[in-house]
Amino acid sequence: MKIIGQGIIFQGQKNTSNASNIFPCVCPLPNGRWLATFRSAPRKKPIKNVHCPLTWSDDQGKTWREIFNPFLPPSIGNKQGAFMESMISVIDKKTVAACLYWVDYSNPDLPFFNEKTQGILHSLMFISYSDDNGETWSLPDLIDLPNFNNIIEPALTGPLLVLKNGDLACQFEVNKPYNADCEWKHSAVLAFSNNKGKTWKAGHSIAANDPENNIFYWDQRPSVFADGTVFNLFWTYDNKNAVYKNIHASESKDNGRTWASAWDTGVSGQPGPAVKLPDGRIVLTYIDRTHSPAIKQRISYDGGRSFPKETESLLYERKLKSQTKRKKEMQDAWDEMSKFSMGHPFAVLLPDNTILAAFYAGDNPDCTSIHWVRIKY
Repeated sequence: MKIIGQGIIFQGQKNTSNASNIFPCVCPLPNGRWLATFRSAPRKKPIKNVHCPLTWSDDQGKTWREIFNPFLPPSIGNKQGAFMESMISVIDKKTVAACLYWVDYSNPDLPFFNEKTQGILHSLMFISYSDDNGETWSLPDLIDLPNFNNIIEPALTGPLLVLKNGDLACQFEVNKPYNADCEWKHSAVLAFSNNKGKTWKAGHSIAANDPENNIFYWDQRPSVFADGTVFNLFWTYDNKNAVYKNIHASESKDNGRTWASAWDTGVSGQPGPAVKLPDGRIVLTYIDRTHSPAIKQRISYDGGRSFPKETESLLYERKLKSQTKRKKEMQDAWDEMSKFSMGHPFAVLLPDNTILAAFYAGDNPDCTSIHWVRIKY
């Protein structure tokens, strides 16, 4: 492994509306441009004044356009919303799509997560399109998730996927309404469109869940490989014992419709999407929070069943104290997340078969920057 380039997409600016920057997504376009988006706010928590800026680089990361905010969150009924996350993907040679995570912002003082019920604020998904390499965008349209709207609260887990059969998949996880008293039944879900996102009535699949509700397959990170395999990684939480398990993985050989049972990869941490190199090796980009947080990569030679320790490479590290703690209940896990100042790795394969990775990092969660690293194997 060799790092052949690295830099900062956006530097966090203290005491501004762009101080805390998290959830990056980078998207290489057919014309060579690197589009990037992320969530920005004055502080990581609460969600006041949250927005999703966009930027790009036309010189392979040397310089980046001044950020701007092309996505205007609509009101739903009498409720004003905010976009908490935006994820970008190339749909075809002319079209880029942004999948946007809308959250009820009518009462900005409410915490996103209700610690009494384990519910989250009302959430919806929207889609916006660009036909000019990200310079202008259509007004966001609601994604009509089948059998889910008004029943559960979906949380976006990544960009739209373009499947081998031409369908699109919208990825999200199942949460419960803010004040609901029912049990939170977690699942990682894909919903499908067979008309490039105009409607989403082509069904859905459960990528992973635990019928006993003891294991939560959080933050799914699916990738579509060149042979059509959809390979998925999960930040895996043991809800019964309040501890994180190793990263788990699963795969689908039929365009995301059915899934293998999730298996233990042997790697501790929180994953980004996997990348498959032309020679068949699968590269996992992840954050290891065992001690001081660090962004790392490992390689699998067996189709993602294992990622041996001896393949590990370090991409980025800050000499910080451990940002994890012993947990007793779900609220402890949410409190812990709010204190993370590094994470959410994202990785994509570039046309020259190098890997472009992005992540957020800083000394404290209320002032973080968006970084990029380019890697050659």
